[in-house]
Amino acid sequence: MNKILLLLIPPLSFFACEVDKLVSNDPIEQKVDSLLAQMTLAQKIGQTAQRGTSSRVKGGLSEALKTAVREGRIGSMINVMNKGFVDELQHIAVEESPNGIPLIFARDVIHGFKTIFPIPLGQAATWNPELVEVGARVAAIEASTYGVRWTFAPMLDIARDPRWGRIAESPGEDPYLASVLSAAYVRGFQGNDLTDPSSMIACAKHFVGYGAAEGGRDYNTAIIHEPLLRNVYFPPFQKAVEAGVQTFMSGFNELNGVPVSGNQWILGEVLRQEWKFDGFVVSDWNSVTEMIDHGYCTDEKEAAFKAAMAGLDMEMTSQAYEQYLEVLIAEGRIDLARLNRMVRAILRVKFRMGLFDQPYRVDRSGAILSQDHLAKAKEIAAQSMVLLKNDKQTLPITQSQKIAVIGPLADAPLDQLGTWIFDGDQKDSVTPVQAFKEELETERLRVEAGLAYSRDRSKDQFSAAVRAARASDVVLFFGGEEAILSGEAHSRAHLNLPGVQEELIRVIKDQTDKPIVLIIQAGRPIVLANIIDQVDAILMAWHPGTMAGPAVVDILTGAFNPSGRLPVTWPKSVGQIPIYYNHKNTGRPADSASFVGIDNIPVGAWQSSLGNDSHYLDDGFTPQYPFGYGLSYTNFSYSNLNISQDVLSEGDTLKVTFDVTNAGTVAGVETAQLYMRDHVASLTRPIKELKRFARVSLSPNETKKVELVLSTNDLRFYKNANEWVLEPGVFSVYVGGNAQTTWEKKFRIK
Repeated sequence: MNKILLLLIPPLSFFACEVDKLVSNDPIEQKVDSLLAQMTLAQKIGQTAQRGTSSRVKGGLSEALKTAVREGRIGSMINVMNKGFVDELQHIAVEESPNGIPLIFARDVIHGFKTIFPIPLGQAATWNPELVEVGARVAAIEASTYGVRWTFAPMLDIARDPRWGRIAESPGEDPYLASVLSAAYVRGFQGNDLTDPSSMIACAKHFVGYGAAEGGRDYNTAIIHEPLLRNVYFPPFQKAVEAGVQTFMSGFNELNGVPVSGNQWILGEVLRQEWKFDGFVVSDWNSVTEMIDHGYCTDEKEAAFKAAMAGLDMEMTSQAYEQYLEVLIAEGRIDLARLNRMVRAILRVKFRMGLFDQPYRVDRSGAILSQDHLAKAKEIAAQSMVLLKNDKQTLPITQSQKIAVIGPLADAPLDQLGTWIFDGDQKDSVTPVQAFKEELETERLRVEAGLAYSRDRSKDQFSAAVRAARASDVVLFFGGEEAILSGEAHSRAHLNLPGVQEELIRVIKDQTDKPIVLIIQAGRPIVLANIIDQVDAILMAWHPGTMAGPAVVDILTGAFNPSGRLPVTWPKSVGQIPIYYNHKNTGRPADSASFVGIDNIPVGAWQSSLGNDSHYLDDGFTPQYPFGYGLSYTNFSYSNLNISQDVLSEGDTLKVTFDVTNAGTVAGVETAQLYMRDHVASLTRPIKELKRFARVSLSPNETKKVELVLSTNDLRFYKNANEWVLEPGVFSVYVGGNAQTTWEKKFRIK
């Protein structure tokens, strides 16, 4: 057994039961202790139980459920979306249960409630934390009207594999960008005052490593050594704690052989002892009892024991705690102090939320889908879209051009909402077709879907699509994947456009030779190798939400200059995966000078290692598009890069200044990105790491000076044995518009 495994599986007695108890003079702690002293064992166990149903199950409240609430045997409810049921259950809990402890009503409110915003991966593409915070605040205002005061968001899993369906819910591949967005989500959902009835407590999930599932297969094993955990996967979660997040969720996955719902090192030592988190931890759906299937527990009793000893406070939907905690306490395997700590954490959050003073739902129905909320949804959608290709200035389309709108996602009101939108309604969607019909004169617009849905293999509508293309000046092809093809349990082995979309694009190109703009709606990067040469422009729209249509029309017509930047590296093929910008250099780093491609190898060549570097013969070593990439309708240039000093000591700061100029004829926003590299270290470091960025708004021919400041803390890394180090040596800072920038200044740490 190696050192890392020993860290991940400490003795069962390791986790101290009272490490998160605050000083006794804290008013909330006094209230918690007073209430805890009045509760029976059964009532304490009841607080650890979250009950509810699937989001699609409908029906009335059973007498058994009401009785359980009345007896204090439930602490939280999930997926109760009937306002009357919410009100009735809360009245029972507050007025009829032994201690009047309110329920928390929870829901997966991931990227909007009724007003749906772009999927989280799309919101990450805005590189605009202020706007992300606005979207989360809107979601909280709308959801709390239904009594939802707890959301299972944000999802903070670093995702380096686009085959994984839940990359759609992630902040992307970079720990710094994810950390900035983590804090923004928490601030937005929770607001400035947890007692405000529109505040919705956030839940940092899935702690931890869920996004590193082998092969991108959901629920799969994750193997992550401790330095990688601390340097890459932990930071967004730690930032959530610093931002005041009230709850954490353990993931479905196992990490280095131990399911995280029973992992004491993760939930106990790291989360509570190191980070001083004092909220509560909830399991993912049935993840406690799924430890049996993992082969970590023999039965539900052992699952309850290991989860409780690990530091998991509330069990979602499965009932191992309800059935076995009392038995385990009677047997002496779990002491009462441990249960008290679990319950204290839950009650603490309920008091912080002000539920004991104002437990009831406050109806703000007038805010739902308000014009203000829709305007914000449109703004975020527009900022999320990334222009990937624009040959011969195909975009924006001009006022004189006739356009053909083709493709299965041009008028797909449900699919544009994206994954995980339980409460979004397709009837509220404004599709691109609807928006174009409002924007353009009838004679300029031709609409032919060509395909009924993204996976459609029928070619019956091809000829109609070709006729529409021939009668137009430019083709707008709305392709991608339906919403159901990404999200939980929807991993894909092949990432090309589903169905016969690629064939339809080729037929249109071959038979009309009209310029084609591909607008992709998808929950992940799509492999474009088969068609990238067939299209003249590409706009990644993700799944943009309720206001997809007006947002995409504004971009395509030039009313809005695209400013989105990729939060993930875009692969050329599935075979390149995993491919991410912050990789290690290897002993034989690839470069264009030494690269030997498959077609450059002579027939009958002598067996050799050719270019002697790390690459694929067929797909090379560069991605289709790098992390941070995105085009604009204008051009930006950089100049005058300077650093404040060439030699730094511990505690110093480094000011990095440079000029950004809009060299084009239209106003635009450039996302200036600063990367760092530690060239030689006792633990090898990535070739680049994002450390700062700034969105710079520029008028035509305008130049602005940008100043970004680094501290020596930004240069530290986790080595091993709980050791964060700042080592002397040579460092580089790089500035530019994406991760492939080579504009560099070097400095030393002495």
